[in-house]
This record gives sequence, structure tokens and C-alpha cells, in this order.
Amino acid sequence: MKVSIIGIGSVGAAVATAVKNTGLVHEIALYDRDNVRSYAAAEDLGHASAFSYDVKITAVNNYRGIRGSDIVVIAAGANQKPGETRTDLLNANAAVISDIVPRVMANVDSKNVTLVIVTNPLDVMVMLAQKISKLPPSRVIGTGTMLDSARLRAILSRQLSVSTQSINAYVLGEHGDSSMINWSSASIGAIDLNTFCRQAKISLPITTRNTIEHRVQNAAYEIIRGRGATWDGIAAAVADLLRCIINDERRILTVSTVAGAGTSALAMSLPRIVGRGGVITTLVPRMTAPEKSALRRSGKIIRKNFDSISG
Repeated sequence: MKVSIIGIGSVGAAVATAVKNTGLVHEIALYDRDNVRSYAAAEDLGHASAFSYDVKITAVNNYRGIRGSDIVVIAAGANQKPGETRTDLLNANAAVISDIVPRVMANVDSKNVTLVIVTNPLDVMVMLAQKISKLPPSRVIGTGTMLDSARLRAILSRQLSVSTQSINAYVLGEHGDSSMINWSSASIGAIDLNTFCRQAKISLPITTRNTIEHRVQNAAYEIIRGRGATWDGIAAAVADLLRCIINDERRILTVSTVAGAGTSALAMSLPRIVGRGGVITTLVPRMTAPEKSALRRSGKIIRKNFDSISG
């Protein structure tokens, strides 16, 4: 299994480390326009491999070096700066994706490769990458709200005093400011959230839920203010997604992939079964009318942003 990572900034380098630590790949190729940076990252990570898994890690100075890749992770592009939203990166990163994807596709097997998109604004970049690559939507996958959902589970774990592993709760829609929490389908173990709260004698009123939603939506901004960028969380999400694909685990992940065609095509996060072939099935959870409305609103924002760069 060969994985190539395009863009070796703070996010791409963290992704490389997380993917290496899965022990599931035999080769990782790192490409960055800055050859010195990619070489240094490959050397550093190669030294680290002596303490764990034996993985061939190489820096490549052109796209020919990614040939033979089963999965290509695109993490290139401008990162959010303090005070910026993901949408502020729209035009700059659309140009980056438009430049990278044709170069990637010229050097991979289009019948087998899977593209994993990390670049923000995530959902729009997934749509653009799928359009340019002409790959089946099932094999152009954005990490979507995997990280947002992990943040939600982490907050709920503290609030409810229960392991994150027992919490099934999803953030849906845009990986961005219009994301929404699917409260009505949340469960703890096999017990719906409201029933769990009654039995555990825990109060989770609407005001608390609104606060949690605000914290989830603003988590990235808080981290960026404190350390300049986010990288550990998203790297872990990418590694988890790759693990699911490589092992054909068929777990349910809130990834972003294109559904529909033409002017109705849209990429946003919903619960999806993911395995060796990429996205296998999209699931539609139970939602209240307000939740459905919030999800539609999120979709409209994504589609509007995509139309602004493609029209």
C-alpha cells in the first residue's frame, strides 16, 4: 500500500506521521513545492520509523514520484490564519486544487486510486477535485466533519461522564460555520440521548446544547488563536479514514463526497459506510424539521461557494 501526500506544511507533515503510525502502509511519498521542506520531513519521519514500523518514506521532487499510489492525500493550500474563516481561503485554494489534481491524475491509475481531500474550504474542494479528476464520487473523499464529530463526542464525554467510544453523535453538513449537530439521532450505547440523560439523571437542556454546538463550530478558531494552526486532530482523522479504507472496515464516518449531478451536485458530510472502494453507502439519519432546515441551509452555502468559483 503506497500513500502519497501532497503539501507538507504543518497539516501534511502531521498527516504523514499519523499515517505512518497506523502501520498499514509500506511506502509514503511526500511532495511539496518546497523540495527542501519535503526532504527534511521525509528524513525526520524516516528516522522516527526506526522506533516503530518499517515504512519507506521518500521525498519526491515531481509528480512522477507518486506513481503507484493507492491513495493520494491532498493537504496543500493556504491555512486559516487568526480571524479568517475557512471560506476566506476559497479562491486561493481553488487555484491550488485546480493546479494539483490534473498533475496527480496524470501519474496515478484512475481505475484504482482514491483521493482524500483535506484542503479547506473542504466541501467545495471535494466538489472541485471530483469534477477535475472525473473519478467516481465514491473515490474522492473529504475528511468532512469527522473531526467536528470527534470534537462533539469529546465535549459530550466530559458532560455526560461516559467514554467517547460509547457516544454516537454526528456533526453534519459543511465542515465550516454552517455545520449542524444531529441531536435527534444521538445515542449513548444503544440508548437515545434523551433517555440516557433521564436514566443517568443528567440535565442537557437546549441552552447547554446550543453552547456545545457553538464550542464545536468554533473549536478550530480557538486552537488557531493558541497555536497558529490545527494539525493533530485533522491528521488523526485522515489516518482513521485511511485505516477504514485499507482494512475495508465498512465503518460509518461523516465524510464529504459528491452526491447528485449537474446543478444539484453537492458535497457535504452525512453518515457514510466507508470501505476499500471508498464510500459505499450514504445514510440519512432521523432528523427533526429544524435539523433538516439547518442541513439544507448548510448545503445551499456550500453550493453557492462552489458556483462562485466554477461559474
